[in-house]
This record gives sequence, C-alpha cells and structure tokens, in this order.
Amino acid sequence: MFRMILAAALAIMLSQASAQAAPRDARLVLVTLDGVPWTEVFKGADPGRAGDRAFVTEIGLVKKDFLDSPDRAMALAPFLNGVMAKQGVLLGDRENGSCMAVGNDQWFSYPGYNELLTGKPDPAIRSNAHGPNANVTVLEWLNRQPGFKGRVQAYGSWEAFRDILNPARSGLPVNAGWDNGGDARLARLQAETPRLWPVERFDAFTHLLALDALRSRAKPRVLYIAYGDTDEFAHEGRYDQMLWAIRRTDAFVAELWKTLQADPAYAGRTTLIVTTDHGRGMGNRESWRHHGKGAFARSDETWLAAMGPDVLPAAKPADCGKLGQVAATALSALGLDWKAFDPAAGAPLPILRGR
Repeated sequence: MFRMILAAALAIMLSQASAQAAPRDARLVLVTLDGVPWTEVFKGADPGRAGDRAFVTEIGLVKKDFLDSPDRAMALAPFLNGVMAKQGVLLGDRENGSCMAVGNDQWFSYPGYNELLTGKPDPAIRSNAHGPNANVTVLEWLNRQPGFKGRVQAYGSWEAFRDILNPARSGLPVNAGWDNGGDARLARLQAETPRLWPVERFDAFTHLLALDALRSRAKPRVLYIAYGDTDEFAHEGRYDQMLWAIRRTDAFVAELWKTLQADPAYAGRTTLIVTTDHGRGMGNRESWRHHGKGAFARSDETWLAAMGPDVLPAAKPADCGKLGQVAATALSALGLDWKAFDPAAGAPLPILRGR
C-alpha cells in the first residue's frame, strides 16, 4: 500500500513539474497602431483640432461621430476603452497616474518597432531607411523554438517591416506593403485601389490577410499585425481621417478578438497586446501632425492595452512602462523565460499573474 501511495505521489509531482516546465499551448496576437497618441485613446477627439478647417473637411460629421458623445474616448475607440480596459489593462493615461513611453532617443517608427520587438533600443538605428535589421526580434527567436517553429507570422501595412523583421535572415514569413500574399482576389482589389502611399497599403488589406491567417489550418501560435493608416493621415494633417482610422482599427482589433474567442484553438489561451511605436508632438497648433525627439516634445509618450488568461485586470504598474518591456511581457504571457531570449531586454510589465 505504501509503495502504491508513494508511486501515486511521485506521479503527481512529476506531472506538476512537467506542467511547470512545459508551457501550455498558449497563443499571442500582438498588434501595433502606428503613431496613435495616448491623449486620443484616453480622452477621445480633441475639440480644437476637430473644429479646425485646416485639419477637417467635414466638421459637422466629425462633431456628430466623435464630439457629441458624453464619452468621447468610447466614441473613438470603444473596444480599447470598453472591453480591453475592463477585462484587461489599458496603460498610459498620464492624467490619471498611468504611464508608457519609448526608451529610444529617436521617437519615430523604425527605432520604436525595433525596441518593441527586441526588448531594447539600438542607438545605431537613426532612420526609417536604416535597411535590414541586424537585431534578432522576439518573433525571429520564437520561430526557432520547439512548438513555435513555422507558427509565427507577421503582417504589416508599411513595407519597411521587411527590413525591420529581416525575413532573408530570420526566416520569418512577413507580408508587408503591397504584397498580396498570393490571393488573386486581394491582388485585383489592391491593383484597382488608389495608392495614397507607395510604401504603405491601406490597413483594410492587412487586416483581411491577418484574419485569413487566423482562420487557416496553419493556426499560427504567434501573430503580429502592424496597422499604419493612423500615422499616415496624421502626417498629412488630416485629423478627420486619423480619427476614422483609429475607430476603424479599433474595430479591426475587436474583430480579431471575436475571431479568437470563437475558435477552440485560441479561446481561453490567447493573449492580445495592442500598443504603438511612438506618440505625437504636443505644443503648437501643428505639433500633433509630427513626432521625433527635439522639435516635437512629448512624442515619446505612448500607451498599451492587454488582455488574456494571465493578464491581471486593472493592473496599474507604479513605474512608467517602456516600449522595450513588450517583448518580455509577450514571452511571459506565452509561459516562456524571457531571459532565454535576451537577459538584457526590458523586464516584463507587472501585469501578468504569477510573473
């Protein structure tokens, strides 16, 4: 009898040790919304800019869509504010004791995405035309790990993601820019759609490709989606179009989550992280259009939203979070040791159970 009890106890201990050593079949969807300012996420449309004819062509329509609501933040981004903030965390509201920021000293896209995906800034990256990234991203590292190899995918509206993720070296499948992914229907649609930006397709195309990936037989364990309409319209000074782009991408994220929850392969085991690569300038009337250290103050200020099985609802870190902490946070959500990726990377944000 004693031997039977001892054997049973040992079996339980081995089972528990195995469960701790081998992460469950966790999944991750990481989303970035390029250049979306924290002020709009938490306060909604800015009444001054929304009423300025230099930045808005249909003032009455913008007022109806974004200003007449008693809750402007919900009117602009209902999924971020109404779902993620309540079921998970929404960080970066500097007027209410929360803070997120980039750690690099450039405050624009390529340095921001590199920091986000590698866990630390690279002072050598000082241009969006930097070329192929010499740094190993968390996506590349994951794609080499048991259980993840061949199950990591990336979709970006901006063609520079082919440099940032460096598929020639990393082996990652990266669909970016006007790449149609071999979809004849999408190829025709993209060919027949006006190109406002030669190096960046509309987010609607990126979203369709990402949704197809989630619904495919391949079922990626890690999916990265980088939307970009928001930043492009901001640089053009189209505040109205930037607002509609924020609302549109918020709806895209809501559809992603709905798709995940309807699929047994993802439901209950997927962490969703949504953030941005930089903020926008604050100061004079035109500052919001631009970003970058020096001329555009406070464009290092960002935000982050997350929810999933291990995300602590309403967690509020005491310290200002950094963009370089996203990589380790993603790995921890997957049940992996982030130090095995890079011990010099930023530590995980304190928003996960038992982390």
